[in-house]
Amino acid sequence: MEKKDRNLYRLDELSDYKVASNYSDVRGWKIVDADNRTIGKVDNLWVNKDMQRVVYLDVNVDKELIEDSKHEIHDTIANENTREFMYRDGDSHLIIPIGSVTINKDTKIVQANSIDYDTFRRTGRYNTQHHFDRNYERSVLKSYYPDDETGSTYDSEDNAFYSRKEFDNR
Repeated sequence: MEKKDRNLYRLDELSDYKVASNYSDVRGWKIVDADNRTIGKVDNLWVNKDMQRVVYLDVNVDKELIEDSKHEIHDTIANENTREFMYRDGDSHLIIPIGSVTINKDTKIVQANSIDYDTFRRTGRYNTQHHFDRNYERSVLKSYYPDDETGSTYDSEDNAFYSRKEFDNR
């Protein structure tokens, strides 16, 4: 995503932003799927700067989940001769819409409401050295919610895109 068009920032990039006092700062907390299987740890929060709110959890994926998905088909061609698709080194993060999780302050665990381990295993990851774009966001939502046809109707306008229930953190 080009800087001039960029509206999503990791919270640690924004020195004048912090988690509101009525919300938990979940960075460093374990995240589990709907069946309590470990997905990883929340590494950061993605903030929509114009809307002044968190829209995604940035999850550093657990090593076991990465190992389980080594031979999955993904976007990057690893070998032209075999046409096998693999992740690149460093593709160890994924995003989860904030409204798709439940936060347990007592146990300090974040639980994905309806997303299972296999879905996380198949969902495309990214490298934190690069920013992702709207196409990546759409592909993640399609992975998590394959039966939801409304996702394809949202254009690139942030207010419309982030008005989905998946981004509602109330």
